[in-house]
Amino acid sequence: MAATAITLAAPLTLGAAADAGAAGGHLIAFARYTEAAPTEDLYAISPGGGTPVDVTHTLTISDVMPSWSPDGKRVAFVRHGSGGAVDGIWTMKSTGGDLKAVPGTKGASDPAWSPDGKRIAYAKPVGTQHEIYVAGLDGTPATRLTHAAADDLHPTWSPDGGYLAFSRADAGGHSRVMRIRLSTLAETPVTGSGSHDWTPDWSSGGRIAFSRVDASGFAHLYLVRPDGTGLHRITAARAHDKNPSWSPDGSRLVFTRGGSDDADPEHLYLVRADGTALTQLTKADSHDLEADWRR
Repeated sequence: MAATAITLAAPLTLGAAADAGAAGGHLIAFARYTEAAPTEDLYAISPGGGTPVDVTHTLTISDVMPSWSPDGKRVAFVRHGSGGAVDGIWTMKSTGGDLKAVPGTKGASDPAWSPDGKRIAYAKPVGTQHEIYVAGLDGTPATRLTHAAADDLHPTWSPDGGYLAFSRADAGGHSRVMRIRLSTLAETPVTGSGSHDWTPDWSSGGRIAFSRVDASGFAHLYLVRPDGTGLHRITAARAHDKNPSWSPDGSRLVFTRGGSDDADPEHLYLVRADGTALTQLTKADSHDLEADWRR
């Protein structure tokens, strides 16, 4: 399917979001939907606050799971529509246009742009489960990295590009954070079995943030070192905290809080890595999801 077959209903205007809160630093991209408008669009907001800008505005096509390129010039995302006519991972200029489909990504999710800007990791269905793949943006064939009898999702790159962390869900309904070395495909558990650990994100400083449903029944944010040491919780509200994404300097996180059902709004929050300075970033009656902080 040619990229030119899909056009935006409005131009991508990440620059407008930057102008709305330039003092806040690198932009945060995220997906939003409402009960009245259930088709997701990509939005952008400054971490300093302000009004989010609708940057894709596709009326019948859902755009979700944004991932910034390291230089901030492009955004990868998942695009899908009714009947499967549009399905897969795409990239586009952050200034608008130049849509390009990533070949072989039908049904794929969770794109993550590599630190060198040359590859995208993602999860893709294989039979009844998902596996982790890496595709080069130069047109080279994708490489399948995992072969487990489990769902492997949410890849995130180490700062040096030598490893990926991801979440692995087993048939018993548990999930844990795993680490894989790209040069050998050797896998190492980062968190223990029997837990419910999701959506890891690897910081520039070498820590991994993730969301864990713990004994409270709520999802909270945790941090851990890549070798599995130093595990500790940084949020503890009676709410669901998920999809953490690190700031460029590794000092703060943006994440989604809320969403017990479709009637319960989900907002973006900021928090320091030590769990202090919690700040609500978005406040609309909407579901704000899958934020990615431009590094």
